[in-house]
Amino acid sequence: MLIIPAIDIKDGKCVRLKQGAMESATVFSDHPAEVARHWVEQGARRLHLVDLNGAFAGRPKNEAVIKEIVEEVGDEVPLQLGGGIRDLETIERYLDHGISWVIIGTAAVKTPGFVHDACYAFPGHVMVGLDARDGKVAVDGWSKMTGHDALDLAKKYEDYGVEAIIYTDIGRDGMLSGINIDATVSLARRLKIPVIASGGVTGLDDIRALCQVEDDGVIGAITGRALYEGKLDFALAQKLADELSAKA
Repeated sequence: MLIIPAIDIKDGKCVRLKQGAMESATVFSDHPAEVARHWVEQGARRLHLVDLNGAFAGRPKNEAVIKEIVEEVGDEVPLQLGGGIRDLETIERYLDHGISWVIIGTAAVKTPGFVHDACYAFPGHVMVGLDARDGKVAVDGWSKMTGHDALDLAKKYEDYGVEAIIYTDIGRDGMLSGINIDATVSLARRLKIPVIASGGVTGLDDIRALCQVEDDGVIGAITGRALYEGKLDFALAQKLADELSAKA
């Protein structure tokens, strides 16, 4: 079970949002590359990067900062990146920079053919992010709800060849209210590809609960606010996850 620190970037700074609202941003650092170095030194084995401005604008907005992060830690840990990835050229550029996986979110819902083309052009490097509230998917930086069912879309993308689904419960994200285990496991059990949980990881009890469902296909959990506010000790969380996974 991977515990994956999130580095959300807005206006070149490391921030966290509550339920995806840009006006709720809390700045935790002016230097995201230094934050990345901190988590690697704490033992992180993967980092989750989000270009928040890009997610809302529909095109990359913090590419220079992302390149700095790659230069800082990209040779040590794999990096997954989402936010504003809407065309094959952007994917190719990020992969050339050293990103391991790109995460397609809004474009996956609005233009499913793009996911198919991306998986064909860049096999092994494409994930899809499904951000849902009550099982229905949101797009455009969570600002718009759709009528699409998360499971139906996930199955479609699985057939296209995506590496994993990152499932975010919008209602829990940034709220320190605990992860939605039931919804995450329900999705993972119906897929052959891995699911990475996101939204609401708060403490060690969430880590224990996630480790209990690792065999159902939940391979990791992305966490942000709990780490930055000191409610979750990263090194302790990953150590616990490793111990529980070894016993399983």
